[in-house]
Amino acid sequence: MERGAKPAPIRERKPGVEETVTSQEPFQRIDVHEAHRRQADGAALIDCREADEYAEGHAAGAPLIPHMSVFQRAGEVETIAGGKDQPVMFICKSGGRSAVASEFAAAAGFSDLYNVEGGTDAWIEAGLPIER
Repeated sequence: MERGAKPAPIRERKPGVEETVTSQEPFQRIDVHEAHRRQADGAALIDCREADEYAEGHAAGAPLIPHMSVFQRAGEVETIAGGKDQPVMFICKSGGRSAVASEFAAAAGFSDLYNVEGGTDAWIEAGLPIER
């Protein structure tokens, strides 16, 4: 941080949501429980792993769009979410590729993005619903 610079503002803290605003991440980090709650409220949850991983088991209701194709398939993401201003959550195995997917979605014009920390591993460990 530059001398005299102020830290990024922190919004009101909510359980399961890390809402530090930075210029480096155009998404919020949320845990699997918060992702499940948001999915139940209508937010799109997209699995961004590879097809073989997805076939082994994925969060119930999450369609597959591999992280490296998110930008090229932005139209599909928009249809799934219901608009570029609607919430989109990306989930992978543990949280790395979903961060990249969120970056690609931001580059494609999406504005309400979430990275599911812990990914599918944490989702399964928490006993949340999966499909095979």
